Amino acid sequence: MKKTDRNQSAPDLNTEFDVGEEFESDVEAALTEEIEHGSRYDFPELLKVSSGPHIKSPISTSSIMLDVVIALIPAYAWGVLVFGMRALVLGVISVASCVLFEYLFQKITGRANTVRDLSAVVTGMLLAMNLTVGTPYWLPVFGAFFAIVVVKGLFGGIGKNIVNPALAARAFLFIAWPNEMKVFTDAGVKFGVFSSPGADITASATPLTVLSAGDVPQNSIFDLFIGNVGGCIGEVSALFLIIGGVYLLVRRVISWQTPVAYIAVVALAGLIFPRIPGDGVQSMLTEVLSGGVIFCAIFMATDYATTPVAPWGKVIFGVGCGVITVLIRYFGAYAEGASFSILIMNLLVWYIDKLTLPKPFGGGADVKK
Repeated sequence: MKKTDRNQSAPDLNTEFDVGEEFESDVEAALTEEIEHGSRYDFPELLKVSSGPHIKSPISTSSIMLDVVIALIPAYAWGVLVFGMRALVLGVISVASCVLFEYLFQKITGRANTVRDLSAVVTGMLLAMNLTVGTPYWLPVFGAFFAIVVVKGLFGGIGKNIVNPALAARAFLFIAWPNEMKVFTDAGVKFGVFSSPGADITASATPLTVLSAGDVPQNSIFDLFIGNVGGCIGEVSALFLIIGGVYLLVRRVISWQTPVAYIAVVALAGLIFPRIPGDGVQSMLTEVLSGGVIFCAIFMATDYATTPVAPWGKVIFGVGCGVITVLIRYFGAYAEGASFSILIMNLLVWYIDKLTLPKPFGGGADVKK
């Protein structure tokens, strides 16, 4: 074995080595190609840094609102089929008024135009579905103004309103024009586009009105489920409302907690404290399938801006809506209580969120000095 001489001097690091003409020509050729054909790495001229969130999602306000519109169509189409073309004209007037008022309000106040997000269309459809077929054509115009300008616009726009605009508009119309809001008709009695309330449209009692008076509704459970009863345009068919709700659940637009908790409380109250003597099951089904419980539980009590965020908060919200609905129906002068129950619970959302939202790490700890 050849021994290495320890006294052999190490090479000088500053010494220039001859890498060879072939290597130099290869490097020169590569650089020439990069210059002529452009760099293989394309860096932007200016790098911009912005605050989070940096994760983008294909879900947008307009896509969510479009899903809600699609979910509302089956129940609304059934209402038009049962009550006639006048129900469709009321919907067109309501939607057009909401879109027009939103555009004009944003134009006057100098805000960005958000008509294309379809939120005004959803509000118009919900408002129309909360009306009866005997409602005068001018009434949804006032309701649209109150919903879009007063409840939504003056509070800062979409996502900043403290109560549901469509429900607030319905409550406003009910208080301002109670007689016009009570013109209910029997299912299957269709009226023309130019029918006038009072003359051509005869009012009839709804199942909840009969139940509130202490009598037993003559409608079968099947009629209540399919929607062969009198009532508001969009709330009569539990079947098509549930189909719309399932669609929203599949699309992950809404969660199940609030609707299930709401309907469960109303059903439990009807079973334990039946208003139909001797038949708790029929009383339970009548309470759930009559009026606006299913409609409001699926489409009103799940509004993003006016309902809690945390899962347990949604449960508390649904239970509160159910309890208030039952109290109004059982002890109040108004046969229906779904709309007012949600409006009342809307005002308590801040407290429910404060109670149920998880605290940030270290945020709840007491700092000891």
